[in-house]
Amino acid sequence: MEALDQLLMAESPNSRFYPQFPFLSPFPFSRFPSSVCIAMEALDQLLMAESPNSRFFPPFPFPSSVCIAMEALDQLLMACHCQSINLFVESFLKMVAKLLESDKPNLQILGTNSFVKFANIEEDTPSYHRSYDFFVSRFSEMCHSSHADPDVRARIRMSGIRGLQGVVRKTVNDELQANIWDPQHMDKIVPSLLFNLQQDPHADSRSPSGEERPESPGELAERCLRELLGRAAYGHIKNALTPVLLHLDNHSLWEPQVFARGCFRIIMFSIQPQHSHLVIQQLLSHLDANSRSAAPVRAGIVEVLSEAAGIAAAGSVGPTVLEVFNTLLRQLRLSIDLALSEPRPEQQRHESRFQEAVIKTIGSFSGTLPPYQQSEVMVFIMNKVPIPENSRHALDTGTAPDGENRNRLTQIMLLKSLLQVSVGFRSGSMLTALPSAFLERLLSAALVDDPEIRIFVLEILSSFIDRHGNRHKLEPVSSLGDVSALKLKVEKCSRQDSVFMKKVWKNSRENS
Repeated sequence: MEALDQLLMAESPNSRFYPQFPFLSPFPFSRFPSSVCIAMEALDQLLMAESPNSRFFPPFPFPSSVCIAMEALDQLLMACHCQSINLFVESFLKMVAKLLESDKPNLQILGTNSFVKFANIEEDTPSYHRSYDFFVSRFSEMCHSSHADPDVRARIRMSGIRGLQGVVRKTVNDELQANIWDPQHMDKIVPSLLFNLQQDPHADSRSPSGEERPESPGELAERCLRELLGRAAYGHIKNALTPVLLHLDNHSLWEPQVFARGCFRIIMFSIQPQHSHLVIQQLLSHLDANSRSAAPVRAGIVEVLSEAAGIAAAGSVGPTVLEVFNTLLRQLRLSIDLALSEPRPEQQRHESRFQEAVIKTIGSFSGTLPPYQQSEVMVFIMNKVPIPENSRHALDTGTAPDGENRNRLTQIMLLKSLLQVSVGFRSGSMLTALPSAFLERLLSAALVDDPEIRIFVLEILSSFIDRHGNRHKLEPVSSLGDVSALKLKVEKCSRQDSVFMKKVWKNSRENS
């Protein structure tokens, strides 16, 4: 309170500071609220006195007059009641802006600290005309500081992050103030946080000796990003995620995928669980938008998509389940076409890795679904498998070689995808879970000439029958006298499964 006491003493004509503070009005703060505005104007002039061009130069006899003036402002701000805070907020923000505009790091940090104290004050009365556009832009610029001194650069960046955190806290819960979720603000805030998260080499490390070290800009940026995403409502997720995707695109961070995976782990663990499917939809839309990008980029997006699906809660695919799988299968078909049209072996290997990533992602998504939706997905995939009318031939004899190869690759990739879903499929009764049309189409694929396709069909059928994980125990066995040595889990066949097997056997004999 010493700084404020000195300022109040200057109001008295008997004060030794009075001749040097002719602009301070002898007006008591305690009786009239308007005296607050007068005091703010006086402190504003005190700050201006630091400038050599000011008419109040040379500076006053206060040591570090700017620091004393800001300390007085902060104490006046904290002591002010919520009903009267709007009387001088505009003047306060104007003085903070002057400090932030300075090219001196200490003044920038001083202004940021004052703004953070102001941001932590809860106001009862909304302000309809207050704007934070300057502060968002300036704090974002400080987050990208390139000062020559590493220590000063880190301090400026951390001040910028704290300032953005203060802006978010001040505006995120007040719909009558500036909407911080608008794209014009998110396009500055989110990339600034990701920049520090990316630049900090200690963001993912901890001291091995257990010693506490000062918080780094990357750690502070991660904490701020988690807080921002945790406050995001349903309608704000898209605006918060779009800058993340653009940042990863512009800085080529999809390959390698370390940073991209880290970002989306933060996102998936920070947002509200019921909004997880919105992240999945954003990634799928971004994958469609990059359908002609390089295979490693698409593979990186798909790998991140697979990991995000694994983190999300059950049902994270959202209401449009089949649309999600339709997008992945469409990307699979596009990759097959690109691989056939690309003569270079290296590019074909990239496309092959992308296809495997898509198939793995299909399995990750299906694992979050209940059995009835898994059954729908399997029917959906099987209906897209090209099966010729004459099942004894993999393809029509009149088709061109390129078309034969494309159809064969499509059959294999879709059956691989179906196998990924069937491995995680568990149902009490196969008779009700698997439609007869699906089984007929699957058994038709088992009659083609291509042995690789027939093997996939048999693996799919065995995954339906195997409910106790016995299939892997039987795979390496060629002949065995005592079956009990395998320690298989056995249970009595239910009546429904017995009817199912008889029906499948009858249909297979009729089609053979």
